[in-house]
Amino acid sequence: MWSAKNIEMLLKGVVETLQMTCLSTLFGYVIGLPLGILLRVSDKDGIKPNAVLYRVLDFIINILRSIPFLILLILLIPFTRLVVGKSYGTAGTIVPLIVAAAPFIARMVESSLKEVDYGVIEAAQSMGASNKDIILKVLLVEARISLIVGATIVFGTILGYSAMAGVVGGGGLGDIAIRYGYYRYESDIMIVTVILLILLTQLFQIAGMFLARKLDRRRT
Repeated sequence: MWSAKNIEMLLKGVVETLQMTCLSTLFGYVIGLPLGILLRVSDKDGIKPNAVLYRVLDFIINILRSIPFLILLILLIPFTRLVVGKSYGTAGTIVPLIVAAAPFIARMVESSLKEVDYGVIEAAQSMGASNKDIILKVLLVEARISLIVGATIVFGTILGYSAMAGVVGGGGLGDIAIRYGYYRYESDIMIVTVILLILLTQLFQIAGMFLARKLDRRRT
């Protein structure tokens, strides 16, 4: 179990898992954050209601979120090959992870922005603030704690998705658990990979909650 080869394999699995999770979460926010803002802004009680835009975005996000990740992973194989040249390994897993992460992030962002007291928005509007200023200086600032907490949830979810990708050779700790724990019945390696996944999730959870507490002015 603790041979140099196995330790090297597990360390490589940790690095690959972090690469998949961090890059997918980052690019997921690049897409999902603007979508979440659009959902909140265009909602019936948003600062610029647009029923058509909201319904279209809401429908697309609901459809994508309804597809189980493993099925989405398989459906996106042709698209993944087109984008990165292959549908397996770390690179081949990042594309479907981003597609799965973006609508989930959009919903998390929309939910966080809805927590902002509308009275604060009205006060900003009465002072002549533009919609851009309200989004950047009111909505995102007031919802920052909820957004950070949401990001920790997103990270844990994407980490779990990356482990699922091991079923189709996605790389990382999930791939190690499948190859050695399932196909070769090496339960000790599977147990270690599970422990490592739990530790990674908890570390980011602790870091996210620590940052949220630091930024929460209500506690100071």
